[in-house]
Amino acid sequence: MSQFEGLRFFTTPWTLGLSAVLVVAVAAVALLAWRRSGFAAGVGFLEGLRLVIAVLVAVLLNQPEWVEEYRPDTKPVVAVLWDASRSMDTQDVIASGAAPRTRRDAVAPLTASDFWQPLLDRFQVVVEPFSPAPPGEGTNLGAALAGAQERFAGLRALVLVSDGDWNKGAPPAEAAQGLRLAQVPVMAVPVGSETRLPDVEFVSLDCPTVGVAGKPVRVPFTIASSLATERVVPVTVRTSTGETLRKDVRLPAMGSVTDWIYWTPTAVGDYTLTATAPAQEGELLPDNNSRTAPIAVRQEKLRVLVVEGVPRWEYRYLRNALSRDPGVEVSCLLFQPGLSKRGGGNADYIPRFPAGLEELSQFDVVFLGDVGVGNGQLTSEDCRLLKGLVEYQASGLVFMPGWRGEQASLVDTPLEELCPVVIDPLHKDGFVVDGPRRLVLTEAGRKSLLTKLADSAAENLAVWESLPGAQWYGPVLRAKAGSEVLAVHEDAANEYGRIPLLVTRTFGAGKVLYMATDGAWRWRKGVEDKYHYRFWGQVVRWMAYRRNMAKGERMSLSFAPEQPQLGQSLALDARVAESGGEPLVRGDVAARITAPSGAVETVRFAPPAGDGEWGVFAASFLPQEPGRHEVALACRETGDVLEASFFVQGSSGEAIGRPARPEVLAEIAQATRGRVVRPDEIAGLVAALEELPDPPPSVRRLQVWCHPLAAATLVGLLGLFWVGRKRQGLV
Repeated sequence: MSQFEGLRFFTTPWTLGLSAVLVVAVAAVALLAWRRSGFAAGVGFLEGLRLVIAVLVAVLLNQPEWVEEYRPDTKPVVAVLWDASRSMDTQDVIASGAAPRTRRDAVAPLTASDFWQPLLDRFQVVVEPFSPAPPGEGTNLGAALAGAQERFAGLRALVLVSDGDWNKGAPPAEAAQGLRLAQVPVMAVPVGSETRLPDVEFVSLDCPTVGVAGKPVRVPFTIASSLATERVVPVTVRTSTGETLRKDVRLPAMGSVTDWIYWTPTAVGDYTLTATAPAQEGELLPDNNSRTAPIAVRQEKLRVLVVEGVPRWEYRYLRNALSRDPGVEVSCLLFQPGLSKRGGGNADYIPRFPAGLEELSQFDVVFLGDVGVGNGQLTSEDCRLLKGLVEYQASGLVFMPGWRGEQASLVDTPLEELCPVVIDPLHKDGFVVDGPRRLVLTEAGRKSLLTKLADSAAENLAVWESLPGAQWYGPVLRAKAGSEVLAVHEDAANEYGRIPLLVTRTFGAGKVLYMATDGAWRWRKGVEDKYHYRFWGQVVRWMAYRRNMAKGERMSLSFAPEQPQLGQSLALDARVAESGGEPLVRGDVAARITAPSGAVETVRFAPPAGDGEWGVFAASFLPQEPGRHEVALACRETGDVLEASFFVQGSSGEAIGRPARPEVLAEIAQATRGRVVRPDEIAGLVAALEELPDPPPSVRRLQVWCHPLAAATLVGLLGLFWVGRKRQGLV
């Protein structure tokens, strides 16, 4: 409703004086000119027009504006926005003599409409929650503030009830500036403790997505503590079948620790592991003392290819270990000189190296013994196919050099790029020492699953120290950058340090291992197959793990990292074969990913540039929610569909247990010229809102002095005056 309308001037003594002088001077000149003309009618019209122009200029010098003031017919709005995010479930509001309450419960009175009843005579009160959406994202305080200004017409004040834990979007202070310009004060009600209460929290449970029945699974976990003293916490891992594992963990004061438990599943199936730490003395928040993660246990047949030059002892015992493993199907190729034909022995042997992608892509792991490129051995094309098998098909490759030095010829082939060590060109046949020398585990080797020959760290180290040594090691100068050294020679060293004997690296989608000794078969001394079989079984499964994450008849899916974290980009690799088994070169491959909340996203795959022959299609996915994600991988050309899943570790952007951030709310209140109302001052919040003055009227101004129509009128009058003078013959 319009309350006032009219013309207003913005004058100063200078403009008034100048306007008066201008009008008087022009009037005097006009009168004198008219008198000289004998009071002729035409001259009188022109001089009158001159005076009108002078008056118009004088008026415009005083900046006239047409002003209209409007006051709304409806009541002004008071918006009450309360934080409904997950962090409000933190139980850290403590009243004297009472048990801790959640932040949500502490501000519950403000979310009820009855609390704002005294304001209804003057204001329209709107109470609304704001929370992260979709689930898993953080709280965007800035968007909540800006959205309130846009949605509520006539917004007079805003009450913001929150713990201040914003973790998404632009800083809230930026949105607060817009509220200040609109003269909307923010009454901020902070809730929660500024310091973390005594608590033990299970931060993560990073068990692998897939396990193998009968083989140990490493289950890492991380626990954080805000207790003032160090504690020994018994961690319990329970499976969905009722099996219980226990480990004591030393938890430092105000710190965190990462440890792991080994679990050996006995049967195939889908399991759920729940890790729990009991509530500690003095702990106030026991609700976050557990974590749950799923794992699928399979009984798989891994296909392994062993290629060797001569049947040395290392080869014989390796072949026996793999052929007796119920989860491994081994194929052997022997390039022994002098044989009339390759193969022989039994069904494990094959007569030639796999020809083409279709045959080679069937193998999960390939062992290369003392063989190289040459007549009667590997060809350059074989090496190229092996590289592609590792890089694109996620298979594993194990280098096992021997005293004949044949692997030195691989330096000039595509396999040189895969090798995790630099070969010594002057000693291609390796080094012989005067007595047995052991492998010594590095720090990385003590933590690796490959070298885990006993359950505890101390026992495992003792086992490695007791293993028999070897009198020969390969021609290694040093490990390449990006490789991980698991074991070094007991005493042999060069200018680069101790000679690395057990080295791993990741290449493309697959893994590579370099075993620079041929004495692993000696580990059977006194214990038979105990350590030898376990070591090689772990090697095969570690190298084939990613390739077999999700596998169908002609389609497989793998992802990296293997334990994805919330907000961490996930690399997806799909391998697709046609009905005949050959890799699909071109195709439309897509995955439909369903998040725990039910949100669905379609991800399309594309082949790597220039490498379509391997049937590999890659994509990336950024998970926005923690928990199990269901995947339906489909290929239009073949019609195949593969059902799979992966589990995203971590918690949502809004986590329980974080300290409150009242300084954020204080900054918002200060920027909008509002105030901070502590929870114990809530009773005075209604009174503070009642004292707010009525909102200023809405004013609409039309600046006449600079309006284009005013300028056009002035120019038109000046033109008319000039034309009139021409007709009178005065120009």
